[in-house]
Amino acid sequence: MAGDTFDARTWATRLGRVGVWTGQLDYSAADVVREAAREIEASGYRAIWTGEAVGREVLTAAQLLLASTDSLVVATGIANVWARDALATAAGQLALGEAYPDRFVLGIGVSHKPLLDVRGEDYRTPLTFMRDYLDGMDSAYGVYRAVPPAARPPRLLAALGPKMVALAAERADGAHTYFVPPEHTAVAREILGPNRLLVPEQVCVLSDDATVAREIARRHTTSYLRLPNYTTNLQRFGFEPADFADGGNDRLVDTICVWGSIDAVAARVKAHLDAGADHVAVQVLVDDRRGLPRQEWAELAPALLAL
Repeated sequence: MAGDTFDARTWATRLGRVGVWTGQLDYSAADVVREAAREIEASGYRAIWTGEAVGREVLTAAQLLLASTDSLVVATGIANVWARDALATAAGQLALGEAYPDRFVLGIGVSHKPLLDVRGEDYRTPLTFMRDYLDGMDSAYGVYRAVPPAARPPRLLAALGPKMVALAAERADGAHTYFVPPEHTAVAREILGPNRLLVPEQVCVLSDDATVAREIARRHTTSYLRLPNYTTNLQRFGFEPADFADGGNDRLVDTICVWGSIDAVAARVKAHLDAGADHVAVQVLVDDRRGLPRQEWAELAPALLAL
């Protein structure tokens, strides 16, 4: 159930206007992850988002980040609903919420067929599966017997298409969107209404060299353009199958990944905020595919946190 007492404005303030999204933590040892999390917090960011594929189990990763920092909000973007049953997810959400009050956000999503193939799962109808999963979580809240949190942490849905965004409005506390332009943010806000959190991810490369920046960005887009969920969504915004070839043409790459100066990145993030985002989770790409962009996070902080 979406929390009847959920206060989107309070949580938007806790998150801040801009946070860090990273999928690179899996490539670093736990001690490095702890150091990086403390640096992110010291730079002034209020939130960090991390996902789940075939690396660290995401609730364990969230606990590592929470324990390493004092006030940083940690959000899953996303926890794969196929990785654990609804009771396990609800129990993890409530346990982290009780241990770290007002510092955990649970984002959940139906993931993608290739990632389910690795798990030996069949990719069933995503919308129906998610609706049933939310029913299971709602039941789990009633039978959970450990010490509960004073307030249940927010539950967000990974959502691209209008039906999943509508489900987020109906059954969750908001939506986390990924690989989307600001135009999608505007549409999602209209569907969600004013009382749900909307958190898009925005990827960027800090380089003024178009060739270098697009090469780094295209490695990123190539991975996601193999997944129909993303290409189907982009076709709603004027892209065609020919635009997706070879990692995406320049127009597509530039739509998904903002590159250039710090001011250019800030302008794209502001476009999402102006379109209705409560918080934008910024993912920084660097040439080292497994490296943490610790310097870039610090360089971006003053401009992004001023938005």
